[in-house]
Formats: sequence, structure tokens, C-alpha cells
Amino acid sequence: MLSPSEVMTRLVALCKRRGFVFPASEIYGGLNGFWDFGPLGVQLKNRLRDNWWRAMVECPPDGPDGRPLSIVGLDSAIIQHPRTWEASGHVGGFADPMQTCRKCKKLVRSDHIADLYRELGKPLPESQPLPCPYCGGDLTEPRQFNLMFESRVGAVEDDASKVYLRPETAQGIFLNYKNVLDTSRVKIPFGVAQIGKSFRNEVTPRNFIFRTREFEQMEMEFFCAPEDGMTWYEFWVAERLRWWESVGVARANLFPHVIPADEVAHYSKGTTDIEYKYPFTDPHFGELEGVAYRTDYDLTQHQTFSKTPLDYIDQENSRRYIPHVIEPASGLTRGVLVLLCEGYRYDESRASPEWLKIKPSLAPITCGIFPLVNKDGMPEVAEKLYRDLRRRFVCQYDPKQSIGKRYARMDEAGTPFCVTVDGTTLTDQTVTIRNRDTAQQERVALSQVEAYITARLGRE
Repeated sequence: MLSPSEVMTRLVALCKRRGFVFPASEIYGGLNGFWDFGPLGVQLKNRLRDNWWRAMVECPPDGPDGRPLSIVGLDSAIIQHPRTWEASGHVGGFADPMQTCRKCKKLVRSDHIADLYRELGKPLPESQPLPCPYCGGDLTEPRQFNLMFESRVGAVEDDASKVYLRPETAQGIFLNYKNVLDTSRVKIPFGVAQIGKSFRNEVTPRNFIFRTREFEQMEMEFFCAPEDGMTWYEFWVAERLRWWESVGVARANLFPHVIPADEVAHYSKGTTDIEYKYPFTDPHFGELEGVAYRTDYDLTQHQTFSKTPLDYIDQENSRRYIPHVIEPASGLTRGVLVLLCEGYRYDESRASPEWLKIKPSLAPITCGIFPLVNKDGMPEVAEKLYRDLRRRFVCQYDPKQSIGKRYARMDEAGTPFCVTVDGTTLTDQTVTIRNRDTAQQERVALSQVEAYITARLGRE
């Protein structure tokens, strides 16, 4: 049995070795807080992204009243007018309390000191204030550090040209709320969903791709009547937990952490963090997704700063109001990490002791196709099968090395099915299909391979 720290060490190594995640700019020594997704990683990320988009936009769930929800999509610019961030409060209030160690000079977030002690395997001191978790030295008084990346637009570098890389995708939705109303024929209640890159100048990025400076978010803003806000808030907390389970996350590893009333943002009527038991937080949980009841704060702020009316005209009930908003916001990058942590297995009795139990429909490669030996007509049959199946599934053709090593490579990639063309295939037109999870094989007619895989993906 591997310890949580051993699991994380091995998982990071597996991700690099098999092309899931690479350090960004690695040939130049890397850049802290930035990562690149390799061939398998980008495929896994896109699968998870598409599943979320399907569940949120293309086929959203029924609401509490049993009626289908109306949710539309958006893709807003990364750089918005700088007044956006004044209205949202990010310019004045998007900051973390930072402290510097007077001895080792390391910079730490005040609210992360206890977590750092746990991650470093050190007992938490009883003294207040806490000393530096790295060397035990004294820490300076906390000071605020703004997390937004600054940039410039145009040819002149002055204050008028200063812009920011967005720290969240949500504000682009609020800025387009009126455009969506005017063009999409939606009416309250409805949602606007977006997936995209965000940037935060984290002082202490850590834990692989858990806390990074560039990341992708999957956010949805659900607009509703003020009196219905709590109903929708409770609905979306339950729905988001259900979705994470649907992509293969065990319910025991998820925890809905209801943030105490005295700790939520001043404009919030309720916030629940959906947390996951990562190896580096075990036995505790770490944030995966937040569901926040943001009231009418954002639209009211943008209406005030932009002087543009953003109220909703309810013609059925002859009233106008600023809608309230429920925001389920999750990290796509962090979601990939969850699928990798959830799927990682170590079993020395297998061809590869390390393998990934990823939900088959989300696996980067659905099917591996092998000729048992690279002669005697087997490659020709296997290549034809590969060409046929790749129209429906993501497949990989692999004729090299022993069959055991090929199975091991597919297991490490999380591939749920491996099809082998052997000598018997040439006489009775059957192949063996190996199941990743059980390592069991069964004989299937060559003409039925596509139906076999389709049926098992459909049962998920």
C-alpha cells in the first residue's frame, strides 16, 4: 500500500513519462506555476471539458420543478475593459495576505501556513503567530498582494493603456448579460456558461497542477428571481456533486463544505465548496469547485459603473428587478488532476504496476489495436480494423514489443479496451478483447468489435 505522498510522487512521474502533463518551458528550466498538457493530457482535458459542456449547455438537467433548464454558452475575451475589474472589486480587493520569513526570505500566504506545515510533514506549532513552516524563522506582518497580471494595450505604456489578464471567466458573462437577453430569447431563470483560461499571480503555486498561475475554468452564472435564489443555490450544490460522481469520482472522496456565514464574501447569501480528498491533503479535503449565491452584487456593480441598465423586465408579473445569481465555478485544470488522482492504481501483479482507472468514455484512448506478431497477415487485418474503428473512437495502433508490454502501455494511459489480432483471427474471424480493469480477455467476432465497445460505453 502506497502512502499518499508516494502516490503523488509516482503520479507526477507517470504524467511526465506518458505525456499527460509537462513542466512549461522545460528546456529553459521551466517556469514555476505553469504547465503544458501533452498528447494524453490534452485529450483527457478535452474529454472532461466536453462532458461538462454537454451536461451544462447542450443537455442541462431538469430544474426543481421538473422542467428542462435553459443554459446558453459564451466565449468572452481574456482582456476586458479595465473598469470591469474596478466594478467587480478585483482592483481594490483581489489580494492575498502575504508574509516574508526574516530568516530564509521565503514568501508565504498567511492563510496557507497551516497547510504548508501539513504538506511538509511537520507538526503544527501551538505558538501564535506561527513561525515560518520552512525554517522556523520569524514572519513579517501580513501585507496585501494583488493577484492580477497587468499588461498594456496600444503603443504607449502609460496608466491609460494598463489592462489586466482576467483572474476569472465570470465577469465576461456579467458584461454580456444584456447581449444574451437581447439575442437569445432566454427568460428568467436561465444560465450562461463559459470555459476558458484565467490567470492569477499566485505567490506560492504548488501541488502539481492544483494551484497554478495559468489555468482553465468551467463556470456558469445562473440568473433567477430574488425570491428563488436559495432554492436554486441548493439545487446547484446537489447537481454539481452528482456531476462529479457521473465522471467517475467516488462520493466518499467528495465533501460539500458549507462556508460559515461569517467567512463568506459580503455579497454572498451562501457558499459551498465542493472539496476532494487529494493525496496531498489526505485525510483532509481541498477545493475543487465553488457554488456561490452571489445575489445581485455583480450586475448591480456593473450597472453602476457602466451607467447601463441591467435590470430584467418580467412582463408576466409586471415588474423589474436585478436578477440574483448562483455561480457553480470549477477548475478544468483541477478537474483533470482529480480524474488522475481518482484513477491512479498500483498493483505489482499486473503487466504494469501503475495503471489508470478512468471512466472509459473519458479515457484519452478508447481502444488499443495490436497484431500479436508483426507478420503472417496479422498486421493487415489489425490495420484494417484500426482504420474502421478510428471513425468512431480514439484508437492507437501498436505493433511493437511483446503483447504484455503493449498492454502495460495502454494500462498506463487508462485505455479501457485492447483488441488483439492473432493466428486464430485468420481462421475464424475472431479477436481477443482485453478489459483494462479486470485484465480478463474474451473472444469476439471481428465484425462485432465496434458494437462491443459501443455497448459498454453506453452502459456508463
